[in-house]
Amino acid sequence: MDPDLTATVEAWITDDPDPRTAEHLRELLAVAQDEDPEDRALRDVARAELADRFRGTLEFGTAGLRGALGGGPNRMNRAVVIRAAAGLVRYLTDALPPRSPEHGFDVAGPRVVIGYDARHNSDVFARDTAAVVTAAGGHALLLPDPLPTPVLAFAVRHLGADAGVMVTASHNPPQDNGYKVYLGGRVVTDSGQGAQIVQPYDAEIAARIAAIPSVASVPRTESGWTVLGEEILEAYLGAVGALAEPETPRELRVVLTPLHGVGGRVAELVLRGAGFSDLHVVPEQAVPDPTFPTVAFPNPEEPGAIDLALALAHELDADVVLANDPDADRCAVALRDARTMTHAGPGDARAEGWRMLHGDEVGALLGEEVARRVAGTSHDGGVLASSIVSSRLLGKIAAAHGLTHRATLTGFKWISRVEGLVFGYEEALGYCVDPAQVRDKDGLSAALLLAQLAARVRAEGRTLVDLLDDLAREHGLHLTDQVSARFSDLGQIPATMARVREQPPATLAGSPVVETTDLSLGSLDGPEGLPPTDGLRLVAEDGTRVIIRPSGTEPKVKCYLEVIVPIPTGRDGEPSDLVGEARRTARERLDAVRADVTAVLGLAG
Repeated sequence: MDPDLTATVEAWITDDPDPRTAEHLRELLAVAQDEDPEDRALRDVARAELADRFRGTLEFGTAGLRGALGGGPNRMNRAVVIRAAAGLVRYLTDALPPRSPEHGFDVAGPRVVIGYDARHNSDVFARDTAAVVTAAGGHALLLPDPLPTPVLAFAVRHLGADAGVMVTASHNPPQDNGYKVYLGGRVVTDSGQGAQIVQPYDAEIAARIAAIPSVASVPRTESGWTVLGEEILEAYLGAVGALAEPETPRELRVVLTPLHGVGGRVAELVLRGAGFSDLHVVPEQAVPDPTFPTVAFPNPEEPGAIDLALALAHELDADVVLANDPDADRCAVALRDARTMTHAGPGDARAEGWRMLHGDEVGALLGEEVARRVAGTSHDGGVLASSIVSSRLLGKIAAAHGLTHRATLTGFKWISRVEGLVFGYEEALGYCVDPAQVRDKDGLSAALLLAQLAARVRAEGRTLVDLLDDLAREHGLHLTDQVSARFSDLGQIPATMARVREQPPATLAGSPVVETTDLSLGSLDGPEGLPPTDGLRLVAEDGTRVIIRPSGTEPKVKCYLEVIVPIPTGRDGEPSDLVGEARRTARERLDAVRADVTAVLGLAG
């Protein structure tokens, strides 16, 4: 075994504050060092595992930290978290304005609010962070229980904190955990106050983390931080509850699943508090469980993730299914769509036409709803924002209501800091419906607005699908989809992007490409007024759009497809289902675009 690697592992073990991860590393090292093992394959696996754990440091970026649990610098563990907390508090101390004589003790050091979910070690990582902040002279405020990410994001603004830390891996697999960082208070005072970090904050924090010589050098206390009471959750519930329109109908049968996450109790409090009493939580997924036993991947978008919810909805003849991801910052909605009914096989939810709405469909519904609500208020003239890979329909909705639309880079850290924001969304099921309170996506307030909207149209004998048809008649039918190419060799991702840039498709579904924009050349004066990002945007003559970019969280190249089909104005004697015809046309065109993009990525056949 490489002696340098051996020395590095031994030094890490000596500095590891967690006896469990230290012992596991000792066991791996013993197996890896055996020069005459009975099982050479087992030794080779141990060596490969150590090489991966120590091939670098888990990178701190705009998504904070996220990775698999385990010992070593390339894993999520107490040593990595303590270093991260120390780097963060050093950055905050450096960034805070000088203390003025008129200020009291409360503003002497950084004020940090810390939340955590129910994943393995989340509570431990949260307490370690509190211990580091307190020892550094800061004021650590720890949420009282495992709670959703939106509660932490709310607390940052509500408590005037200089920073917030949320220990969660969101919808990642069970073996992962993560560390999200928000800045606000006296550190960020513009429209990004209370939002997740972006450049250059991430680099400045990362530099200070890198300067920490060892875990042993980081002071930590055994106590001294504040554990907040239930009043912080009550304040959040009060803010979300203010979005309710109490005079509107409440007759709606809702099936809810938190997918074994921490959103179940809070989602129930939100919905029942707003008057939705016919609410049914999927029992198998109601209680937080870090092993996520009923789902292969705890993301509502993944195939099979909401099957139990759909089955319960079929059994109860429900009106709508609402699903949150494990930290409840995302929200999915499913309902019956007569156009997707099938007569194949026995009657079940999918045979009845139950389907999940695409994130762009939900974004359009909520965007229209928020635009309606802000009309004539102090927010009239505000901004609707969405990521560049989301549907262009939101821009048309904004224009129809006299509002402004802004396209941002992907990620809510960009959407949530748009000046004048009244609503923002990204197609990956993230929605910000109340940016004054939560400067991030919030799957709980989104669930309330969706339930309220569904109940209102149900009282009129209609559904959310009918509202989507209304938007299609007014603005044209926008249909979106994705194509992804997964790579085991990460070096193939930049090679694939280079090849696509050199040889982009000349047509999309037969329509000539009339605009090719390399988003990596962007600047503040560039495409859409955006900073540079690795991606390519293609627009065809008929309005079809494709954006190709590397994923920020997975080893994939992702392609976002959108086609637009105008809906002709109906006349007497014409078929009544013009929207249905447009959907079929759009689906055929989108399938053709998918084939073109698949060929470009080298996935054909």
